[in-house]
Amino acid sequence: MNIHLDNPSSSGFLSLMSSFDLKLVQSPPTHKAGKALDLIFTRNCAIDTISVTPLHLSDHYFIHFSTTLHGRSTASSPMVSFHHNLRNLAPNHFSSLVASTLPSPSTFSAYEVNDANESLCSTLCSCLNNLCPIATRPARASQSHSWLNDPHRSLRTTLRAAERKWRKAKDPGDLLKFHELLSSFSASITDAKKAFYTDKILSSDSQKLFSTFKTLLNPPSPPPTNNLSADTFASFFTDKVAAISKQFSQLDTPEHSQPQTPSSPTISDPTASFSSFYPVTENCVSKLLTCSRPTTCPLDPFPTKLLQAIAPTVAAAVTHVINASPTSGTFPTSLKHSQVKPLLKKTSLPPNHVENYRPISLLPFLSKIIERVAFKQITEYLSQNCLLDPYQSGFKKGHSTETALLAVTESLKEARASGKSSVLILLDLSAAFDTVNHGFLLSTLSSMGITEKVQAWFESYLTGRSFSVSWLGQSSTMHHLATGVPQGSVLGPLLFAIYTTSLGEIIRSHGFSYHCYADDTQVYLSFPPDDHTVSA
Repeated sequence: MNIHLDNPSSSGFLSLMSSFDLKLVQSPPTHKAGKALDLIFTRNCAIDTISVTPLHLSDHYFIHFSTTLHGRSTASSPMVSFHHNLRNLAPNHFSSLVASTLPSPSTFSAYEVNDANESLCSTLCSCLNNLCPIATRPARASQSHSWLNDPHRSLRTTLRAAERKWRKAKDPGDLLKFHELLSSFSASITDAKKAFYTDKILSSDSQKLFSTFKTLLNPPSPPPTNNLSADTFASFFTDKVAAISKQFSQLDTPEHSQPQTPSSPTISDPTASFSSFYPVTENCVSKLLTCSRPTTCPLDPFPTKLLQAIAPTVAAAVTHVINASPTSGTFPTSLKHSQVKPLLKKTSLPPNHVENYRPISLLPFLSKIIERVAFKQITEYLSQNCLLDPYQSGFKKGHSTETALLAVTESLKEARASGKSSVLILLDLSAAFDTVNHGFLLSTLSSMGITEKVQAWFESYLTGRSFSVSWLGQSSTMHHLATGVPQGSVLGPLLFAIYTTSLGEIIRSHGFSYHCYADDTQVYLSFPPDDHTVSA
């Protein structure tokens, strides 16, 4: 840049360059008058050894420097997705093939839970591969829009063919045909968008309406292009939990030098007990399969919607897997692995910092079905015997953030009406779900009367778990979990609520009131204004 910075007319030049993240490099005078007129600006690179050499043919000096440029990442091979072409697959044909391939009911009912689960999954996979072999295609840079259907895709294909024909021949008639198709396609897309969002808004309840409008006004941004990798996320999540767990052993004081055995002080001698799950019927499992949300994660060996379409055929086999699991006190080993998807905590946070992401576990569909059966029975037992914390509004039917806010606000207003002052302390647990101590949780379950086969099943569910991180088409190495309950699971929230039940008694023992919502805890104390012992 050949600019005289001492000139008043160039006063805004440096701020303009700074707005483009361009930084001025200090250099020796570059003009024979002793001024630095030839300016060097850099962005994302470093400048070394600047030298200037006078020239006989110009008033300006020759400027020489070396720079270190950040190498561009080499173009990676295009991402490829592997999929089954299910459009032409008839569910009845697939159901008949599965029914003829599955072992007989008498043979299948003799299988242990792991063998039964493996037999069911392998049968479904082999039948699907026979009818719809896996094909490859370039992966989409973004997800397909929800309002697009097969007629729209067919019209788009015709439109692109017309465009190619016109560009090749340059015939005015082809151009006119292309414009007609383009106008028709644009109008159909506009109508499809209106119909889709109108139906989405009208069908949304009050809780989902805000998120619906948020999706309309702020569509999700494309995936960030940064230097983070799947292994970077996996190491960060693992190291974070290890660092938090390590702090517990460093909190010993001279008065409490001996480590305490994890136990739950909430319930010492439960009057009720829950020692075994009751078996579920085939009709109940069939209803679970068809009514559950058809989420399919990469760990599922077959599409969930297809499994739901043939639910009557596989209901008996799935029922045996579900009933064999709690009866034997064993959770299927192949369903203990989860794929973690890093999710940006807030869209306003920089996407290139690993600490701005939270881990969300994607679990197989069959794992969630088994968890739902256990969840229903354990929740009934805890509710009937009033074993859950009444001041926990998270993960509880009839409770929400609204009930938590109302409870705390009303308590503070009542104290104010009676002339008292209040102190409110807001607590939040770091990596709450990932730091759940399995020994403490199992001890808490035992103190609530959960024994024998049910306790053995929960121990099997918690131990031997592993995860791998999926990020931008890459998968990390497998990491084993010694603590935590998976976020995104059915049982995870309930187990966390059970895990923190002893917190309420500890808070009350110090004279405080409290209310919890998941891992957020509001601790408050009301007192007369002239009470000078509050600070202590």
